[in-house]
Amino acid sequence: MIQLQKAFYQSCGGGAVCWKVFASDTMDLPHHGYRATKPRARAAPPSADPVLFEDTSFSGPPVAPQGYYSAEYNMGGATGGGGVNNLFTDPMASAAVMYGSSLASQGKDMVNKEISRFMSVNKLKYFFTVDTKYVMRKLFLLMFPYTHQDWELRYHRDSPLTPKHDVNAPDLYIPTMAFITYILLAGMALGIQKRFSPEVLGLCASTALVWVVIEVLVMLLGLYLLTVHSDLSTFDLIAYSGYKYVGMIFTVLGGLLFGTDGYFVALAWSSCALMFFIVRSLRTKILSSLSSDSMGAGATAKPHVRLYITVATAAFQPLIIYWLTSHLVR
Repeated sequence: MIQLQKAFYQSCGGGAVCWKVFASDTMDLPHHGYRATKPRARAAPPSADPVLFEDTSFSGPPVAPQGYYSAEYNMGGATGGGGVNNLFTDPMASAAVMYGSSLASQGKDMVNKEISRFMSVNKLKYFFTVDTKYVMRKLFLLMFPYTHQDWELRYHRDSPLTPKHDVNAPDLYIPTMAFITYILLAGMALGIQKRFSPEVLGLCASTALVWVVIEVLVMLLGLYLLTVHSDLSTFDLIAYSGYKYVGMIFTVLGGLLFGTDGYFVALAWSSCALMFFIVRSLRTKILSSLSSDSMGAGATAKPHVRLYITVATAAFQPLIIYWLTSHLVR
């Protein structure tokens, strides 16, 4: 094999070209059991369509190193905290806050003062100082006043005891709750008779409220014109006038359960009980004041005049009860 190679090389003249041909031929010859091949570079895959323009839609700012956002957040937090601190340390801001607080306190005082001109909040709380025991005893007294013996008000250091501690003291809790119950019962009665409508229910509530206002105003005017000095306040008159709602509830229930006959029986019972209660309660307020003002301006009001006022107030209650309940029972 080597001799053939030498002979071929000599026949070609030993030039460089012959050496290249010789070398290329000898690479394809078998050598010791395997084929020697010349290493070739791997060809690149065929390229896609030529790019007409450069895509820059996903280009963005270079990614910041780790810790950039945390540093930015810390910087913002520090700046915000500094702004809040500067707000409270600023003299102008502190003065504005103090001025706003003073305006709020002045407005609150003005509101309380205006309310106090028409009513006393502390005195109003007195009429709502009740408990369950008092409510039960008072309701029994309103429906069965004939068995009650002691009608005098109790005092402690020249101030009357609260209704919670004295069943004879007037309150506004029972009249308020009775008024709401009466409106609900009226709506139920009208619904049973298929005559319910929001307008009728609103008219019923407004009429009942207006009658109480008229009654209180007439009572105050009568006491003023007759120069009767008594311990009755406006809240007392509202309380005594509002107790009629308990009798009205009893009357409407009697009419719904037992018809017309039950209505008139309940009306008679509640009217008599309320009249007796009003006379005995107002007697301690009006007639007992004779001794206190016998030497004053109230001396012109004779005892029988005071008695007439008390009886007239009591006699007026059945008429209002009938007027406000007769249309609910048919």
